Amino acid sequence: QLDLLWTRKQNVMYNLFDWPTQKHSKLIILAIANTMDLPERIMMNRVASRLVCPSKCRCLFKHTKIMKCCASWLSCLEILLQTCPVYFQVAALSGDARRCLDICRRATEICEFASQKRTPEIVRMAHVTEAIDEMFSSPYINAIRNASLHEQIFLKAILAEFRRAGVEEATVQQVYHQHVALCRIEGMQSPTVSEIMAICSRLGACRLLLVESSNKYLHMRVRLNISQDDAMYALKDE
Repeated sequence: QLDLLWTRKQNVMYNLFDWPTQKHSKLIILAIANTMDLPERIMMNRVASRLVCPSKCRCLFKHTKIMKCCASWLSCLEILLQTCPVYFQVAALSGDARRCLDICRRATEICEFASQKRTPEIVRMAHVTEAIDEMFSSPYINAIRNASLHEQIFLKAILAEFRRAGVEEATVQQVYHQHVALCRIEGMQSPTVSEIMAICSRLGACRLLLVESSNKYLHMRVRLNISQDDAMYALKDE
């Protein structure tokens, strides 16, 4: 689980992938990660450059593969799940088949609970929809959807900066530059620095962001307090 070896300076990852490059080394390292685009999203350039074939890390599950995984799991439980958009939804977000299995598992539990009151039935779309609503209706996701337009743009700017820098932490100033760029694309007026600081403070108060406690202002560092997948899901319809 390479994700768990991440540190701020990334010395552990660097040393790990540097060993095979040593003279006369006979070591080959195969790394597995849950983050599908880990080299681009997390690794510094000096670490990513040590990878022989980083493209091998980007093996996203297509919706057809996720369907096969779920169908195999569900057949073991001797239940039938109707084909539904959940496969496409999960594949579009992160390609993580485990999330789809979690939805199927919860849908099965909902169906079993309902069957105790009535005659037994198969897992239907209504059960899956209820399971999806439970999984993607956390207070944090609802808070993002109810946030102001500039607060949502600020979160999009954070995601854009994380993708650009390859780390999951940024300064307010870096995010501000992304925010201004997004406003230009949308033809909107950019907020002032004081307005950006107020937006960051509100998102921090809602615990959507983890904001460094200091008087560095624009140089304060921020991180998301939810997963990037959940943030993208909450923002995708906005």
